[in-house]
Amino acid sequence: MDNTKMKRGLKNRHLQMIALGGAIGTGLFYGSASTIALAGPSVMLAYLLGGIVIFFIMRMLGEMAVDEPVSGSFSHYATKYWGRFPGFLSGWNYWFNYVLVSMAELTAVGIYMNFWFPDLPQWLSALVCLVAITALNLVNVKAYGEAEFWMALIKIAAIVSMILLGLGLLFSSPQPFPENFSNLWSNGGFLPHGVWGLCLATAVVMFSFGGIELIGITAGEAENPDRTIPRAINQVIWRILIFYVGTMVVLMALWPWDKVGAEASPFVQIFQNVGIPAAAHILNFVVLTAAVSVYNSAIYSNSRMLYGLAKSGEAPSFFLKLSDHGVPVRGILVSSGITLIVVILNYFMEGHIFMYLMMIATCAAVISWVTICVTHLKFKQHCAATHHPTKFHAILYPFTNYLSLAFLAGVIFFMTQIPDMQLAVLFLPIWLCVLWVGYQFRRK
Repeated sequence: MDNTKMKRGLKNRHLQMIALGGAIGTGLFYGSASTIALAGPSVMLAYLLGGIVIFFIMRMLGEMAVDEPVSGSFSHYATKYWGRFPGFLSGWNYWFNYVLVSMAELTAVGIYMNFWFPDLPQWLSALVCLVAITALNLVNVKAYGEAEFWMALIKIAAIVSMILLGLGLLFSSPQPFPENFSNLWSNGGFLPHGVWGLCLATAVVMFSFGGIELIGITAGEAENPDRTIPRAINQVIWRILIFYVGTMVVLMALWPWDKVGAEASPFVQIFQNVGIPAAAHILNFVVLTAAVSVYNSAIYSNSRMLYGLAKSGEAPSFFLKLSDHGVPVRGILVSSGITLIVVILNYFMEGHIFMYLMMIATCAAVISWVTICVTHLKFKQHCAATHHPTKFHAILYPFTNYLSLAFLAGVIFFMTQIPDMQLAVLFLPIWLCVLWVGYQFRRK
């Protein structure tokens, strides 16, 4: 049995759902009310602008992933085309980012279970989830892909149902079209807080797209990556249009923007208005599924990133060992073990630590996207110098690279204008220094 290579066990339907699931998190179900408060109806424009930039970045990653489908993805490309430190930085930053996200989602599982079982200890729910998902990932990559397929399907079905039921409410109202959509331009107009409010909202909604780059991490285990990866990436843009922009249009057409989410989650509001009394239970099941899905993807991606870092010499060779099924067992156990430690810390610190961890995670996401943009520039320069043709092309290179970098710089700037995010921006240079020290230590 070959224990040195990953096994290609992810089929096209797995990749499609992994890409879909990566674009849908609990933020869309619960967090949308806060972004609407910043921008009003123009928040749909914020999702659209951010989604277009993410699509550009995904095409950059896709061009590299199809040309060289490896586990570890953009960390490997950063090392190869940019340098050792950028590869070290991007890989460990991505791993750290997903560790923070998985910690929060694991804790969220306990909170959601308390909705049905108030006396159930949160640590117990989190522990059961951790053990179950870790065991699932230890089986083989197909087990991960199959679980993610069904969990993503639940999230998608919930959003599609919400949009269809919302449209049903809109077109069954006594007001004819377009008056039944008048909430989109009434109550202060489409831009109630001006362009400034739109920019602030754009900085916030960008983090709804965190994790969408997971499709690049799957390249080393995808069947027929030349065909499946381009198909998955090309469908990112319409997913954003349907799931994010479409949801926002329906929500704000149904109610004045300053009333959306005022009484309950927007998702619950729609189901209750249709006359479904179990709306809160349906929502809780969906967000529980979303949290488990994110944790599942986090354990998967972190173990593959550790394997990729070890292959490039930026992590201990300890992580190179694969099981008979081609699974990086040690990377899985270390990644899940660290989340267990922080769940215990959360138990003693009553959850306060997670607010700060998640703010830092948002900055880490921007670092990952910047790395992809710059690495792609270096990759294309290498291709031009060696006359190497690629099979799948980024859009409008190099214009979109510089446009995306300028956009991400704007995101960091507008984060400094939002009180809840200022601490994360202040931490950013400290985190980069920590990575530099870690790199120097690793070299020695």
